[in-house]
Amino acid sequence: MASLLLRGLRSAGRRAFSYNSTPSPVVFPLHRWHFSAPSPLRHFSAASVSPVFTADAAAAGSSLDPSRLRNVAVIAHVDHGKTTLMDRLLRQCGADIPHERAMDSISLERERGITIASKVTSITWNDIELNMVDTPGHADFGGEVERVVGMVEGAVLVVDAGEGPLAQTKFVLAKALKYGLRPILLLNKVDRPSVSEETCNEVESLVFDLFANLGATEEQLDFPVLYASAKEGWASLTYTKTPADDNRNMSALLNAIIQHVPSPSANLDAPFQMLVSMMERDFYLGRILTGRVSSGVIHVGDRIHGLRCTSGVEKIDEGKVTKLMKKKGTNVVPIDSAGAGDIISIAGLASPSIGHTVANVEVMTALPTVELDPPTISMTFSVNDSPLAGHDGTHLTGGKIGDRLVAEAETNLAINVIPGASESFEVQGRGELQLGILIENMRREGFELSVSPPRVMYKTENGEKLEPVEEVTIEVNEEHVGLVMEALSHRRGEVVDMGPVPGNVGRTRMSLTCPSRGLVGYRSVFSTDTRGSGFMHRAFLMVSYSLTNLLFFFCLVIFLLPMLIFFLCKDAKFNSFSHFHHLKCLLKSTTSLIPTYINILPVFFIIFNLNHLIFLIDKIQ
Repeated sequence: MASLLLRGLRSAGRRAFSYNSTPSPVVFPLHRWHFSAPSPLRHFSAASVSPVFTADAAAAGSSLDPSRLRNVAVIAHVDHGKTTLMDRLLRQCGADIPHERAMDSISLERERGITIASKVTSITWNDIELNMVDTPGHADFGGEVERVVGMVEGAVLVVDAGEGPLAQTKFVLAKALKYGLRPILLLNKVDRPSVSEETCNEVESLVFDLFANLGATEEQLDFPVLYASAKEGWASLTYTKTPADDNRNMSALLNAIIQHVPSPSANLDAPFQMLVSMMERDFYLGRILTGRVSSGVIHVGDRIHGLRCTSGVEKIDEGKVTKLMKKKGTNVVPIDSAGAGDIISIAGLASPSIGHTVANVEVMTALPTVELDPPTISMTFSVNDSPLAGHDGTHLTGGKIGDRLVAEAETNLAINVIPGASESFEVQGRGELQLGILIENMRREGFELSVSPPRVMYKTENGEKLEPVEEVTIEVNEEHVGLVMEALSHRRGEVVDMGPVPGNVGRTRMSLTCPSRGLVGYRSVFSTDTRGSGFMHRAFLMVSYSLTNLLFFFCLVIFLLPMLIFFLCKDAKFNSFSHFHHLKCLLKSTTSLIPTYINILPVFFIIFNLNHLIFLIDKIQ
């Protein structure tokens, strides 16, 4: 009832707002970090907090003013238009874009049309510097989203106006709300013929319900809504399909970001500290560490060290800043200094990686790291021992394979590498796509290796066996619904919701929960069943109690109980003093049914035949 009341008040406010073409300015207070709290939630104070400037900050220049910064992440489900939106924002702010999907710098990203790694860049609008973070949309690369939400103070939640919120929308929104971000909702692709104002209102209600179900606060529930077509390059505060020529741009979204996203809280007096959120390697500069400056000011030539927090704070490296860099548009620009709240890249240290703290040499306190969801599947990588070994690649030994996997684990926290026996390595990740991308990258780099089939990772807590469960969203034609539901029922899939797709006649959307082990290898089966016309999206949901042992025992009981009754009924001479005396008395009362049961028993065995039993046992293992 409260949710309906809030939604009604929100709709009334939205209608009242639409009649006023000049919205009143809204003052959003700056926020502070509370590292002593166990939760990484950010708290917004009731009054604005002015940034603290010192002589050091004044000497560095006015560019260190944190009130002129906005740190924003663009989050969405896969194919809802994040990267295209980033292209339009870059063009709007005067950046030189050599090609479409300018933020996708990895070759596999451009070939497959997906975003694999998070990237950060900065643009300038109305003298305000916007640090924009482009994130992946696939569930397999969810770790890229988790590690960058700590760098920003706001987020643009992009939702396809025709599809509505899907599985990965819920995942990325939950991470944003967990860190106290107040997202801006952008309904994209409103230029499609199937999208109407009623459709947008329905999608907005679904997103509002999703906010409420994820435990959003009252401030987070009061999110602004914009309508856009990233393909055509415009955004609007009100619903329209054909904006005026003067409004066919991204000014509305850029102004909304400046107005609704708070500036980073900054203490330029404190010593320099930065949590490393991204890392890359350069042949000349070594490790390039990227992150958000939490406090202080950093200059080229300053002495810094790396800190790691395990059981205690451990110093892992010390050196001086050889180069400070910042990405602006599609170019990397060297800078002389940077202050708290800015997102920069540092070169000069050889050991720190993602999750470590880079700080002034006087600081011995590590910043809290981001907790990532656990991996769900694993594969074994080993040396290629086939007869054709050495014909395609140049890196053949287990040592080189191990070094490459360790380097990957340093730059991608969602991957774990565990050394095994006989030059083999267990690689744990989020999904088949993530590990497949790793294998393809290694193949292109000249590695030869053999890999095992993917295995689901179980977890044991309090003596109970737990397994990962995923939320699956499927969109298929109506004639394929039966095949898909039958295939997923054999894989322990449970339908949560099912209904027609708004605006698409003859299409059905289903939401299911299914164990990860049931989805291994299912994508090819799904493509065959739907003749390539279906869409399937997966997202990690939770770890749940595994019913493997219980189902195995149930199958044995189902198979053995009819056999036991059959042999008991077949023996006509019961001894009154036998152990089956009570069973004999029970059967005497149903004597007329015994011959009938014996006659239909072969039919019973046909229904529960050995093939079905073997199939069930194979599926639950």
